[in-house]
Amino acid sequence: MADKSSARTTHRAPGRRRLAPGIALGVLLVGALAGIGAANSLRANAPAEAAATPPKAYSTALPFDLPPAAELRRSDKLVFAHYFTPYPLSLDNEPADRDYYARNYLTPDGEKGRHQAYGGLLRDRPLPTAPEAGDWELAHLRQEVRTARDAGLDGFTLDLLSETGRNRDRAELLLRAAHEEDPGFRIQLMPDMTALTSATPAGLADSLAQLAKSPSAHRLPDGRLVVSPFKAEEKEPDWWRRMMGELEARHGIRTALVPLFLDFTPERDVYAAISHGLSEWGARSAGRQAGAAADAERAHRLGKIWMQPVSVQDARPNQGVYDEAGNTETLRASWGAAIDSGADWVQLTTWNDYSEGTHVAPSLHNGYAYLDLSSYYLTRFKTGAWPKILRDTLYLTSRVQFADDLPPPARQPQVIRPREGTADPRDTVEVLSFLTAPADIRTRTGDTESGYLAPSGVHAQLFPLRTGHSAATVVRAGATTTKVTSRYPVRRPVDKQDLQYYAVTSGRSQR
Repeated sequence: MADKSSARTTHRAPGRRRLAPGIALGVLLVGALAGIGAANSLRANAPAEAAATPPKAYSTALPFDLPPAAELRRSDKLVFAHYFTPYPLSLDNEPADRDYYARNYLTPDGEKGRHQAYGGLLRDRPLPTAPEAGDWELAHLRQEVRTARDAGLDGFTLDLLSETGRNRDRAELLLRAAHEEDPGFRIQLMPDMTALTSATPAGLADSLAQLAKSPSAHRLPDGRLVVSPFKAEEKEPDWWRRMMGELEARHGIRTALVPLFLDFTPERDVYAAISHGLSEWGARSAGRQAGAAADAERAHRLGKIWMQPVSVQDARPNQGVYDEAGNTETLRASWGAAIDSGADWVQLTTWNDYSEGTHVAPSLHNGYAYLDLSSYYLTRFKTGAWPKILRDTLYLTSRVQFADDLPPPARQPQVIRPREGTADPRDTVEVLSFLTAPADIRTRTGDTESGYLAPSGVHAQLFPLRTGHSAATVVRAGATTTKVTSRYPVRRPVDKQDLQYYAVTSGRSQR
């Protein structure tokens, strides 16, 4: 069942204004990542047609061959990622060591000390990209569409935070970017009712109708516009019925409503009469995925499709809470719930909400690791068959601090605590191996070396967290086939809390 306490909070991102150079954030290690950022920055005028096959560099980074986009899109099962407009690749097109993220979101002193109490708004950021010439915002949004498309996703669920202003402008630009980059990439409209609390049925209908003019707006084969309101329970079913009536009467748009609830309790069944499908925001720890089968069965019994949430983790400095994700355990468990429950659609929660630490998009601290893992599970979800492992690949995850370590109160007065009901905090390094055949895996955590025989297929092994770096190497018949080393060390003491799990994969170049 959904966790009521997982509700979103929003933060207003800066507008289009140019920002004067500010404080350089040394901890970003941007120089070490310049190669990654440059490689990830593509031309604004890249071909618009959908790729027949994933780019070679992307495919060889995975332990399996990702099917062509055209093959994945033949499936009736759809996979979206929740796009949060306040956190695009860049907010000002400045170099990453002095851009708005570096100066204002990742440092306690940013935005005139607004986030000082909790050590800064964010702990991670989008993977740095080089500044773009021309219409850089459009170029960056096209890049995000490419990245999601190349990973096998069908589209984004677009969080609509306002009917005017900067976030609205970015929402409109994302629809344009999707159509220009890949006409098959779908943008599912998700009015956020935690933000649009004063909206009227007619006003929201008019706002959605403007966005629905884009060919990228997600429609069903029968032409109905898919609208999936976030926290749909904020309004009664009759309110949504009137909104849909306004859309049809005033704009000629028929609606397929897929309400998303923060808490999918039995009383939400009254929404079924006006809905095409049902969904929930979901819980963010592995042990709380057990209700997925019952939720999907309930939706299907009501004659509706079910959109299952899939998540990596959740850590919110500004709210002072985090969920214990258990390395990649929550990601694997929530994907397993989507597969085993017979869900029709999946929503990755989220693509890029860095303020909640829930992102799967390529980031400074995680690279592509979580997105690459999702490509494996979404292939099973969409095709019905587990992909064959062709390349030994390791995914290494850990925090960069111990869960109980606290910073000096003067540095971070507001402490981040485990959310009530989440799993017990743990201090572990996880080696998640994808092997073509059994092999020895030699590990190092801090100064301690160890090893074990790993089976073929997918296997997770845990080790105690220790200060310093961690590493793992696959050895078969005396030869090393692949290896991985953490890019960020575990440190004591800490200046501020950082409860997210950092990830790295052997499938991609480590710089």
